[in-house]
Amino acid sequence: MAEHLNVLGIAASLRQGSLNGHLLAAMVERAPAGMTVTVHGDLQSIPVFSEDLEDGGGPEGVQLLRAAVARAHGVLIVTPEYNQAIPGVTKNLVDWMSRGEAQVLARKPVGIAGATPGPWGTRLAQATLRHTLTACGSLVMPLPQVYVRSAPEMFGPDGRLQDARTDASLRRFMQAFAEWIGNFRR
Repeated sequence: MAEHLNVLGIAASLRQGSLNGHLLAAMVERAPAGMTVTVHGDLQSIPVFSEDLEDGGGPEGVQLLRAAVARAHGVLIVTPEYNQAIPGVTKNLVDWMSRGEAQVLARKPVGIAGATPGPWGTRLAQATLRHTLTACGSLVMPLPQVYVRSAPEMFGPDGRLQDARTDASLRRFMQAFAEWIGNFRR
């Protein structure tokens, strides 16, 4: 019997009701059998990275996130795209996770996705994030890639995904991510 996979999901947006929060929730719902995705929702407690704050393992919010990443078999990062790049929130959490003795992103399977109403999806943000995570030693899933260009009707008033094409893409992505993690669990 295959090992149950515990995945940490992070929507790298501070905005309530963000598209990326909705996208992550849809991914959680589409996790395949044998995978549980726990959402880390407290990015507000993570200060802007400063080496001056690293003593003692860093602030409590950083320590909690590092512990959650360390416990997870894999990490999903769902990022917006601002000005054709990753937003500061995304870069900040990667910077904190790549530091210290733990360097919890090293050799950690990571899947990335993102949503935006902009015409390019989150292609440039994801390319930047992929590059940054590779520099951290993360094992970033190469394919499939999910770029969601969100239209108003994609998510219902309750925030739930209601687009059949995106539903199918997310199911493929989540199954592939389970297999990707499995490559490193043997």
